[in-house]
Amino acid sequence: MNTTALMHTRYRQVLLLTGVIIAIDQVTKYLAFAYLRPRLSVSVIGDFLRFTYLENPGMAFGIEVENNLLLHTLSILVVLIIFYYLFKLRDHPILRFSFAAILGGAFGNWIDRFFRGRVIDFVDLDVIDIHFSGGSFLFWELPATLMNRWPIFNVADMAVSIGMFMIIVTVLLNPSEASGLPHASREEI
Repeated sequence: MNTTALMHTRYRQVLLLTGVIIAIDQVTKYLAFAYLRPRLSVSVIGDFLRFTYLENPGMAFGIEVENNLLLHTLSILVVLIIFYYLFKLRDHPILRFSFAAILGGAFGNWIDRFFRGRVIDFVDLDVIDIHFSGGSFLFWELPATLMNRWPIFNVADMAVSIGMFMIIVTVLLNPSEASGLPHASREEI
């Protein structure tokens, strides 16, 4: 297979994975809107896993952002950066898959923000109790926090988290992947 055909195959794989993630995300959000919104919460596995309808007007984990224009601009900027890295990493299948998953998740949540003004979240997991007594980091004062449930999330959030986890693990376990990144887009002559 020549280089051009191989590149087109890799781009099709990225677009297919990105499209599948967007489709699954949007279908599950539609189902959550249609079936969970009237009930608010449904137990799936006792108290460990519930489907709980929530409309998140901010960013991930309910972080509030007052300026919607800034949020949309940052979302578009992130997508453009991901496209750039997808082009650069076309010869690295794990990193390519990771960025495609992040891209699918980013688009899935952006669609919600653009058309609804908020993101539909519905996966509600119990976690071990996490207690943080607060402190300061650089210029920020971090408040004391007690978390006994994970913040409610959706399929797009899962795709972004899995993609980020795969990137971190790949770079940590195989540093040569990271050191080869600037040369990843060189054409073979």
